[in-house]
Amino acid sequence: MEVNRHNIRKVAFQVLFMLFDSPEVDPNEAIQKVWVIVQNIKDEDQPLDIPDYLSYLVSGVLTHQKALDQDIEKNLKTGWRIERLNRTDLTILRLGLFEIFFETELPNKVAINEAIELAKDFGDDTSRKFINGILSNYVQAKD
Repeated sequence: MEVNRHNIRKVAFQVLFMLFDSPEVDPNEAIQKVWVIVQNIKDEDQPLDIPDYLSYLVSGVLTHQKALDQDIEKNLKTGWRIERLNRTDLTILRLGLFEIFFETELPNKVAINEAIELAKDFGDDTSRKFINGILSNYVQAKD
């Protein structure tokens, strides 16, 4: 796998998805395990060159998860609660919203497009539109 920000986001999604139900797992160990798999590293003695941006995304989402969830919930339809969202959509929303909040050099439109791409790769038919709607509404309300 080519190491670029798009693919790093895919790995961050996979790590965060894995940690969703296993908060006792050390995030750095999770990053290493997923990185070895996606990079197809067979030599256990080979040093791992984990991209800084991957660690930044995973630790950032985990650190700010409560605030991210509150902002996501504010943008849900009346009567919806964050507990009703599926794991895939919630993980992508957290990641996209984290980038909108904290990656100041990344235009909001790019963060939204990247989240939509993750939804195409990992979500179902409705995920793409749902994630676009929630993140776009958040950005419009923020501006």
